[in-house]
Amino acid sequence: MRSLGSSGSELDEVDEVDGSVRGRVVPARAANPGAVSRARGIARLLDDLIRVPGTNIGIGLDPIIGLIPGLGDVVGGAMSSYILFVAAQEGAPTSVLARMLGNIALDSLVGVVPVLGDLFDVGMKANRRNVDLLERYLGAPKETKAASRGVVALILLAAVLLIVGVIAAGVWVVRLLSGLLS
Repeated sequence: MRSLGSSGSELDEVDEVDGSVRGRVVPARAANPGAVSRARGIARLLDDLIRVPGTNIGIGLDPIIGLIPGLGDVVGGAMSSYILFVAAQEGAPTSVLARMLGNIALDSLVGVVPVLGDLFDVGMKANRRNVDLLERYLGAPKETKAASRGVVALILLAAVLLIVGVIAAGVWVVRLLSGLLS
């Protein structure tokens, strides 16, 4: 069931049980508004479950389960993948999906660092970013696709530079060690 929200927009959130409109909005273009709502719920659970009193900072389960060495980041990444799956079902282009995957990968990789990775989780909010990307795509597909292509291109360039830097640092360390040993 679709209806106009209280602001008169064509955006709504449809309750799968009774079809009523509630809370936040789901772009009317969504093929499966229930799945988009569930993706938003997972993002809230992982990134913004509770607010830190006296601040505007939300903390979800992602940084909490991330405290479990190794397993926490794997579980968090797996839960984050549901949002990516919903975006793929909604027909998001490769550039948007790649950007979302990059958010999940960065969140998971930095999350491996004890404590600092969990603090990063609190600030980055990869799941909320991914739901925002999905909703932007559903609301304005061409603009989001173009913006995502630019971001993916920058990420690829940064990855290439990082790989070159790691190789250069490796060569430097080998030369340094061989000079010390000879």
